[in-house]
Amino acid sequence: MSATVFGASRTTRQGSPSQARASDSRDERMALLPYAERPIAFLLRYVLLHRVAHAVVLLAVLAAVGCSVGSQYAVKHLVDTLAAGPGAGGAPWMALGVLATIVAGDNLLWRLGGWIAADSFTRVTGDLRSDLFHHLSGHAPDYFAERSPGLMAGRISATANAAWTVLSTITWNALPPMVAVCVAIAFLAGVDAVMAGVLFTIAAGMAALLTWAAGRGRDLHHDYAAKAAAVDGELVDVVQNIGLVRAFGATIRERQRFGATIGQEVASRKRSLRYLEKLRLAHAVATVALTVGLLCWALLLWQAGRATTGDVVMACGLGFVILHGTRDLAVALVELTQHVARLSEAVKALLVPHALADREDAAPIRPRGGAVAFQDVSFAYPGTGHVLRHFDLSIAAGERVGLVGRSGSGKSTALALLQRLGMPGSGRILIDGQDIAGATQASLAAVLAVVPQDVSLFQRSVLENIRYGRPDATDAEVLRAAEAAHCREFIEALPQGFRTEVGQRGARLSGGQRQRLAIARALLKDAPILLLDEATSALDTESEEAVQAALERLMRGRTVIAVAHRLSTLRGFDRIVVVGEGQVREQGSPAELAARPGPWRALLEIAEPVG
Repeated sequence: MSATVFGASRTTRQGSPSQARASDSRDERMALLPYAERPIAFLLRYVLLHRVAHAVVLLAVLAAVGCSVGSQYAVKHLVDTLAAGPGAGGAPWMALGVLATIVAGDNLLWRLGGWIAADSFTRVTGDLRSDLFHHLSGHAPDYFAERSPGLMAGRISATANAAWTVLSTITWNALPPMVAVCVAIAFLAGVDAVMAGVLFTIAAGMAALLTWAAGRGRDLHHDYAAKAAAVDGELVDVVQNIGLVRAFGATIRERQRFGATIGQEVASRKRSLRYLEKLRLAHAVATVALTVGLLCWALLLWQAGRATTGDVVMACGLGFVILHGTRDLAVALVELTQHVARLSEAVKALLVPHALADREDAAPIRPRGGAVAFQDVSFAYPGTGHVLRHFDLSIAAGERVGLVGRSGSGKSTALALLQRLGMPGSGRILIDGQDIAGATQASLAAVLAVVPQDVSLFQRSVLENIRYGRPDATDAEVLRAAEAAHCREFIEALPQGFRTEVGQRGARLSGGQRQRLAIARALLKDAPILLLDEATSALDTESEEAVQAALERLMRGRTVIAVAHRLSTLRGFDRIVVVGEGQVREQGSPAELAARPGPWRALLEIAEPVG
């Protein structure tokens, strides 16, 4: 294949065996649903996947905190040594050496922990996003029809960011001051056990009271998290429909609407932050009183001859450790409550059970020609009457069948059920005698190729969009599919040929060009069953002729089920099935049905599109 046609495009191929193995291994740890109401347990499962690295980070942080607080004891030792006078010999230098070693350990251990955390924390967020996308992509299209896809995608990033923040807050902001306060109190026990005991009791009581008070503000934090998510959803919705906004001159109206949404989020965030500040203020007053009391106590011990000068210096230093430690712990705990609320909101929104998951005993479909049968199928959308009622239809392998009927008769619903985008309320759908309800979704997708009216294209190159039908296809196979779909000429006229990006949803291409790319993609897939859902209804006459020629090539040797908007496109089909009120009203060859009075001839006589 000429490099001038595809360039360096081979690097964009997808679906390698190594990727498949990675996906399979990920399936083994995909039991996410039990964590929908347990955000901390959800985060912990990913921490445990990298337990060794996180253990090293934890040990480094603990050792660094120990060195930081221990430096106060080293200063006490140096002061007491100096107080002994010049006769101490080399003891002051040894005391200085101990202090210098502890200071070096304090600084370097933090950097060791940070270096390892840069890898382990990143891996946690990467695994988390990958698994959440894996779960999200398993939902049926109806799930996304009821929710903003952009908002769902944003929530995956929000979950990863919240997880990162929670991990960082615990590791760098909550754990160090908590350990520092405990170690400081332990050192003070060497000066006076009663003083240390009183300090420990007060500090533990303050921590418990602060945790309880922070928990009471959970509803405020959850409300802020929900309001923040609403802002993201509103923004994505407007950006995705910016053409509609401009067409109706609604720019100012949307700005006002978005401003109101922002106002609600700002007010909610202010309530959340003000509650946190109240807790911090109460804690600040308490810790100032506690520290002053500690220093006074140490000075009284010195006056009574029960403490050395170094003890007083250490008590002063440790007093500030306790003051700053409890303050930092308070800040970390109240912030952690807010971050956990955001993590909880995002996880709960994403971990929704799949409506159309494979059964435990699901087996792959084994295609044997592509025969399709609907047996007594009934189906109704939630809150509506039945769309299909005891629908029966058998299609032989290699047969071309057109489904026609008025809007709402059930034609497109039948195609959707065949793709298992919904499950019948009763009845069965068979492919080559195999019930698709017991088939794996991957094997069902493999035997079906779909060319819809509204073609979906990724914001990727033309080559990648065609090759999406079969990721392992060679360049030569892609080129043959493009030629058969009558789209090579316009592709090579694009600025970068096959490497040209098509824009969002193919915005840089015309409707006919998008349809032909979809046909090329279906040709490359080479599935035995082809579904055409009004594939030419929105095209002009010239585009329709080009697409129809491509479709004729695509339909050869395949079972074809087409929902037709333009009845003329079905004249060469083997059979026409007229659907009305969810049932088959009439069927036969186009010539047979046109020769006798009935729904098909009535549709032909109307001489206007029916769909």
